[in-house]
Amino acid sequence: MDASRKTQPELADSLIKRWPDEMSGLFAFEVGLSGGLDSVALLSLLCEVRQRRPGFELSAVHVHHGLSANADAWAAHCQALCGALQVPLRIERVRVSAGGGESVEAAARDARYAVYRRSRAQVVALAHHQDDQAETVLLQLLRGGGPRALAAMPALRELAPGTLLWRPLLGFTRERLEAYVRERRLSWVEDESNRDTRFRRNLLRQDVLPLLAKALPHYRSHLARAAMLQADAAAMLDEVARQDLQACRVGDGLECARLRALSPPRRRQLLLAWLDAMGWPAPEPGALMEFLRQVEQAGKGASPLLTLPSGYLLRFADTLQAWPKVLDTPLAATPLLWRDGNAQPMSEWGGELAWEWREPLERGGAK
Repeated sequence: MDASRKTQPELADSLIKRWPDEMSGLFAFEVGLSGGLDSVALLSLLCEVRQRRPGFELSAVHVHHGLSANADAWAAHCQALCGALQVPLRIERVRVSAGGGESVEAAARDARYAVYRRSRAQVVALAHHQDDQAETVLLQLLRGGGPRALAAMPALRELAPGTLLWRPLLGFTRERLEAYVRERRLSWVEDESNRDTRFRRNLLRQDVLPLLAKALPHYRSHLARAAMLQADAAAMLDEVARQDLQACRVGDGLECARLRALSPPRRRQLLLAWLDAMGWPAPEPGALMEFLRQVEQAGKGASPLLTLPSGYLLRFADTLQAWPKVLDTPLAATPLLWRDGNAQPMSEWGGELAWEWREPLERGGAK
């Protein structure tokens, strides 16, 4: 018996041993099934789990992007595989359109995850493995990412209310998964776009990482460990930033005096947490640092301003305020009503109009 046959029966056991406590009592699982080797391995492994765990419900979803001439064949392959394994399958067709500088790859991913968020299962399982994690860490590093980006893909997170996203194969290499699938004589499809080295991930996978593997055979586990450490660091940064944000809040803004009492790194993390809480994307690090420098050094009469896609950050009356952009198109004329002095809601302007009576000044000004 060869080595693979000696080790492969342990794969399902390893998966069960790594079962997260957060998923205790959850039985409805849906696999994101592309038809590739990784997702075929995951589906087969969870079929083994189904045999061992009474009440375990397993289904699969295939997202048909329509980007390849082979897309229909991939869907048919998934249908045949699920039929053989007695797993219910739903096929979701999506339209992928990239815009605003977004790549087709990113747009396809967004469409895919939108499908996953509509799942009725308690857990959506995806087949990312240790090689994928290592590639993601390196890609984020090459993009200049911080701890949150370098934490790469979490094994478990909330996908939508009532639904968890689980990546159970992050501890397994692709080589081990391939040996498992070959032993069971399962077939899979190959996406021809994976050979296109114009994509950075493919460039790493095809040209760079094979050289790295020769010199550092255990680079995958090392990068996976680095991702775990960065995840811890990111969690601690988030915790401190939330505490600082709570301490500096005043109304809808931030008190500059309290902000200035923090170290520069904590100021930056606080502002990033504030923006994230509002759903605003993070600015470029250089722009954020320059804005904070102006906030600290500009005179009292100045109002430093940072323009962002979602709105504006500015200092006003010794507080930092966030003013969202209302509309990019001209507003229609809006009648102004007295309403007995009550405030008039003006939702199209992003606020309300209030009237205030004041005594007229004597000629020549107040004395």
